[in-house]
Amino acid sequence: MFDSLFDNIAHLVAQVRGLNPYVVLAIALLFSIVAGLILRFILIKSLRVYVNKTGNALAKSILRHLGGRAKIFFPLLIFYLLQPFIRLDDESDLILFKTTQALLFVAFGWLLLRLTRVLEDMAFEHYGQELNDPFKARKIQTQLQFIRRIMSVVIFVLVLSAVLLTFDSVRELGATLLTSAGVAGIILGVAAQKSLGSLLAGMQIAITQPIKINDAVIIEGEFGRIEEITLTYVVVNLWDKRRMILPINYFIEKPFQNWTRASSELTGVILLYVDYSLPVDALREEFDRILTEEPLFDGNTKTIQVVDATDKTMQLRILVSAEDAPSAFTLRCSVREKLITFMQENYPESLPKNRVALMDSKPLRVEENGGLAERSHRKDH
Repeated sequence: MFDSLFDNIAHLVAQVRGLNPYVVLAIALLFSIVAGLILRFILIKSLRVYVNKTGNALAKSILRHLGGRAKIFFPLLIFYLLQPFIRLDDESDLILFKTTQALLFVAFGWLLLRLTRVLEDMAFEHYGQELNDPFKARKIQTQLQFIRRIMSVVIFVLVLSAVLLTFDSVRELGATLLTSAGVAGIILGVAAQKSLGSLLAGMQIAITQPIKINDAVIIEGEFGRIEEITLTYVVVNLWDKRRMILPINYFIEKPFQNWTRASSELTGVILLYVDYSLPVDALREEFDRILTEEPLFDGNTKTIQVVDATDKTMQLRILVSAEDAPSAFTLRCSVREKLITFMQENYPESLPKNRVALMDSKPLRVEENGGLAERSHRKDH
C-alpha cells in the first residue's frame, strides 16, 4: 500500500518537473497559499474548540495574538519547503531562494514578537491571579511590559541580522550586528533612542514603581491615568480623553502627584464660606445624613472643621473619602451641592454677605469758633 503511494508521488513529482519552470513556480506558489491557509484554519479551529471546552488561558492568548500572523507564516513555510521542486536558471533560483528565506525570517520574527505578548499574558496570569491586591497586580503588569519591550528589541536585532546574513552583499553587516558589541550597541541604541538615560530611567521605573499602569496622576496641572509605559515615553490618558505623551525621564526628574501609588483611596476636600450666624452643628447633622445616602462614600473619613475666620465669613473645610479619584470628585460635587441647598432652604441668612456703612449724601455745615466744620450723619446697616 505504502509502496504504491510512494510510487504515485514520485511519478507526480516527475511530471511536475517536466513542466515549464515558471508554471511549476506558479503551481507551487498557489499550492503554498491554499495549503498554508487550510493548515492555519485547522489549527485555529482546533484551538477555538479547545478554548470553548476548557477555557484555557494559554490557548486564548495564542488565538488573540498569533492567529492573524499565521496567515503569512504558514504559506511562506510551505513555499520554502517546496523550493527543491522549483528549477529555474541558477541566478533566478538563487534569488528566489534567498528572498523566500528572508521573508520567512521576517514572518517568523513577527510571530516571535507576538509570542512575547503571549508570554506576558501567561506570566501575568501566573503571578497576577495569585494577588488579591490590585496594586501589586498592576506593579507586575508594568514590569512585564518593560521586559517584553526589551525582548522585542532583541528579537528585532536578531531577525534583522538573519535577513542581512541571507544576502552576500550585506552579509558582513549582518555578522557585525551579531557580535557582542554590535548587539549590545544596537539594543541600547534602539531601546534608548540615542539616550542611555532613557533606558536607565525605564529600568528604574520598572523596579521602583513610581508609576504603574492605570495609576491616577496629576501632571502639568492635568488629571489623568497612566495608559502606557514604553522604553522611552509614557502615555497619560487625561480626564477629557486627550493623551499626554511625556518622556520617561520626566517621571524621574520632575515632581508629579500619584494618587494611587499605595492605594486608590482618596480624601476629597470641600471649602465653604458662610456667615457667622450659621449653626455649624446643624450643618454637621445634615452632612451625616447626606453621606448615609451617598453610595460613593466609603465610610472612612467625614469631617467638618472651621479652619479660618475673616472679617466677613467663616471658612469651613469638609473632608470626605471615596475608593478612588473619580469617585471622590463626584462625591465632592454632590455633597457640596446638597449642603448649599440645605443652607438656602433652612439658613438663607447665613449665606455669605457683606456689611457696609452708608453716609448721608449731604453733610451738615455748622460754625464753630468762627469757622466751618463738616459733620456727617451715618447709618449703619
